Amino acid sequence: MLDRITASLPSLAPAEQRVARLVLADPQAFAQLPVRLLAERAHVSKPTVVRFCRSMGYDGLADFKVKLASNANEGVPFIHRSVDSDDKTGDVLVKVVDNAVAAFLEYRNAARVPDLERAALAVIGSWQQGRRIEFWGAGNSGIVAQDAQHKFFRLGVTSLASSDGHIQVMSATLLGPGDCALIISNSGRTRDLMDAAGIARQRGATTIAITASGSPLAHACDILLAADHPEGYDRYSPMVSRLMHLLIIDVLATCVALRIGDPLQPVLQQMKDSLHAKRYT
Repeated sequence: MLDRITASLPSLAPAEQRVARLVLADPQAFAQLPVRLLAERAHVSKPTVVRFCRSMGYDGLADFKVKLASNANEGVPFIHRSVDSDDKTGDVLVKVVDNAVAAFLEYRNAARVPDLERAALAVIGSWQQGRRIEFWGAGNSGIVAQDAQHKFFRLGVTSLASSDGHIQVMSATLLGPGDCALIISNSGRTRDLMDAAGIARQRGATTIAITASGSPLAHACDILLAADHPEGYDRYSPMVSRLMHLLIIDVLATCVALRIGDPLQPVLQQMKDSLHAKRYT
């Protein structure tokens, strides 16, 4: 609906264009406000508001607002909108979820498949040679590193995870050719991660960064899986970057699983049986 309005802008009269821009600026508010306030905000007459709705193919303002409200309930206007202090719980739910979905879709459209392919092949190569695979992160990225280790353990791929800067630097010193270090950071500016990445690379290990493109860490590693999502730091800001990092790990783990192929099945079955035997009945 909003795409259709945007496409129709050039063909609308100047006054109707002002109404259209009011819709595009805040669809939810437009669906809720009376015609008097809509006309005042668009600096047009009330009949112009109605005429715009009819020019878009609707019976009038009431019909247009019903259709707009139904779209608003699906979360369309909340894409990339911040949470406000007076939001109700339902608004918060929609905004947080839709902001995450929008970030995922942006990543999907911007992701470089060749870089994902190189990263998956590097991990597979280390696994096939029995070399070390490590996940490093700091703060919230450390949680992602632990989750990544869990996912790869499920594939029968032994790996280590660390969120401690001193451990990361020491581990990097022990790496060598054939080893693989995946380094996760939203800002790509954490000093310990930068130091560990530099040491690992000097020692011949393959370094893979999951971070913002253009960051120092992105330039310090062999392979970049760019995750460009600027995190807000106000109290209402959803932590979308961590979800995006987890998504990238999921994609990478799935690519690795596909390349392992059939040999993975008995490993997964044995793992499932072992876990089942440990459960209380």
